[in-house]
Amino acid sequence: MKLLTYLCIATLTIMWGGQLSSHAAVSDDGLILYLGFDKESGGKVKDGTGGGNDGALTAGAEITTDEKVHGAGSLEIIDQNASVQVESFQELAEYQDNSYIFWINFIQGSNGAWSQIIAKPAPGADRSPGIWVRPAELGIHYRFNPGNKGAGYVGPDGNNTQFETKKWYHIAGVRAGTKLTFYVDGVAKAEYNDIPAAIDQGADKLFIGKSPRYRAATFHLDELYIFNRALSADEITEVKDGLLLPVEPKDKLATTWGKLKSHRD
Repeated sequence: MKLLTYLCIATLTIMWGGQLSSHAAVSDDGLILYLGFDKESGGKVKDGTGGGNDGALTAGAEITTDEKVHGAGSLEIIDQNASVQVESFQELAEYQDNSYIFWINFIQGSNGAWSQIIAKPAPGADRSPGIWVRPAELGIHYRFNPGNKGAGYVGPDGNNTQFETKKWYHIAGVRAGTKLTFYVDGVAKAEYNDIPAAIDQGADKLFIGKSPRYRAATFHLDELYIFNRALSADEITEVKDGLLLPVEPKDKLATTWGKLKSHRD
């Protein structure tokens, strides 16, 4: 029965390939990491790109089925020391333009400390980008080195606004040259034009939750996409709408991206 299902998926992919590309502007070109957080195996979550850059769950980070946007589950970070860590790889260590896209649901608000959501450090720097919850407000601090440039305090209605707890938001940060555009639920809410022309980069791990310098924020996170290019506004919307969810590879069939599977149940 499973083999029949896989063959049907492959056949539909071939039959509908032209239709998919004509209806969906978003492409997996430049997608270097995808973590769907549907399940864990041996303490790891699978890199859905097929690149083998799986994330290691540490210090109480868990996959939960109680909260999710797509698929079977999401990442739950409650302990301030919890994290998912991805070992460095070439594309992660070399990108300049980039797009970080994910769903987040804050379990608790600000806690008086700088609290990490995501960190991509580089040797001697910790924000390529660095994404935090601020100490006193449930707003996102989204910065790049050198110069610690970017969003100081941004939320669902732009600068100096706060997120609600226990509510899912779709977040995208797109760095294109010297500009960072911050999207919430597919809408550009703020732009920052002071990003360094060359951001700090190098072979350091990716951290979701606790980073080497900061405690973890408290949240659920689902469907993390990292691109080594700047996505367009239309592409951000289509990722939000589920048009780049993967059909996971089975046996010798390749991963298929796009409309074919809008939910990974």
